[in-house]
Amino acid sequence: MFADTPPKWRKASCGVGPNVLAREAMKRRYLAGFLIAILLGALSLTWWFRQPARPPIAVGGELPAPCRNASFEAVAYVVCEIDLHSYDIGVFHSGADGKTFGSLEKFDKAMSGEGRPVLLAMNAGMYHEDLTPVGLLVEGGQERAPLNLADGEGNFFLKPNGLFLVGKDGKAAIMETNAYAAARPDAAFATQSGPMLVIGGRLHPRFEANGTSRYIRNGVGVRDANTVVLAISRSQVSLGSFARLFRDALNCPNALFLDGVVSALSDGERMIVGGNYAAGPIIAVSAKR
Repeated sequence: MFADTPPKWRKASCGVGPNVLAREAMKRRYLAGFLIAILLGALSLTWWFRQPARPPIAVGGELPAPCRNASFEAVAYVVCEIDLHSYDIGVFHSGADGKTFGSLEKFDKAMSGEGRPVLLAMNAGMYHEDLTPVGLLVEGGQERAPLNLADGEGNFFLKPNGLFLVGKDGKAAIMETNAYAAARPDAAFATQSGPMLVIGGRLHPRFEANGTSRYIRNGVGVRDANTVVLAISRSQVSLGSFARLFRDALNCPNALFLDGVVSALSDGERMIVGGNYAAGPIIAVSAKR
């Protein structure tokens, strides 16, 4: 009898029938789930905003006048083709005070402050911890760092390595290091780096077709004495694929690797690719005066 018809005191103490009790229990479960979801969301937002800021890999917007977006072997690039009839190109490292610029942003600000704004700038070779160049640097016709013929570890010493130079006659070239040492051309600007990417139309003999070492990379090629080609990847790429870009897509019989990881490109006012990384030598392009 108790199971089928509860006595009056039981109904009074519960105040509701079994269906109402079930609905109330379900409401409480929904409310608890909702509050847990809000708490988890708040914790997620707190975690997100506490993460350290990361330097940008690629920034959108218009490209400098000589540059364009390109794609090769499923990798996106910014490619800048510099006609030396229309543009000046040089290599820079230190200001008038003798202090190293240290980054593209500082270089851009310094040039603008001197009334010599640049159209684009790119890091242009490897450097030691104190930002001094690992290899030859010629700036404004003056040798700032000597030619490096040594053997060693790392990309710079992956022979053959080489140099990008602009002669005092205004002509551009990329030369293998030993060839430069033998010829000693009269350079207005030069930067040494390594490895060579393309040598006389052939890929560097040590490169794998598509090795596992992948970084954002930048380099320089010379199509002819009056055409310099700068390229920087927007995502990670192997040295083999990067070299093929210069040979097969950009028609450069000679090309030189400049750097990876810290590769960056600016338009004189803002970063196009990369962040505010340290820089030793810098290639810069400006309109002819």
